[in-house]
Amino acid sequence: MRTRILRAVLRVIGSEGIGGVTNRRVAREAGVSLGSITYHFETQHELLRESLLLFVREETARLRAIAESSRQVTSVEEAAAVVERAAERITFGREEIAPLELFLHAGRDPQLRDAAATCFAAYDRIALTVLSGLGVPGPERLAGPVVALIAGLQLRRLATGTTGDTGIAEALTMLVGTFLPSGPR
Repeated sequence: MRTRILRAVLRVIGSEGIGGVTNRRVAREAGVSLGSITYHFETQHELLRESLLLFVREETARLRAIAESSRQVTSVEEAAAVVERAAERITFGREEIAPLELFLHAGRDPQLRDAAATCFAAYDRIALTVLSGLGVPGPERLAGPVVALIAGLQLRRLATGTTGDTGIAEALTMLVGTFLPSGPR
């Protein structure tokens, strides 16, 4: 029941924003009694934090599966193409938009920052794994910028419907390629 409630929170946030999250609205969306919300979650902050952490767990598992299936990737171009395909599969439905709202809210609410940091640490670990596998020297320095590049292009895609003139694969190839011993590829 907790997971059903948390998924309902993500749907409400995705359609109405953080301000739309009320116990009544979440209970209606989850198809549970109002008392179930307060039984499982003492505060609104706990409800928001736990919904973000649910997203983090599921997103990390999804990204780990992509990384595992890409172990045979031997070039920056192949890795960039895998990342682009994975990014394009995100449909930005209500549950996919919600974490972006929660990240923004974490900027205003220090109680959510640890959950947001957990998510970005997971993204960094996946980027570090891929960069290390490609033999990029000093991959720790590049993991954060790679995550920021992908997140920024995804945000642009959400807001405008396109990543612009430079797609994710091309942008990653340009960024990562400059760190390889032989220069850009």
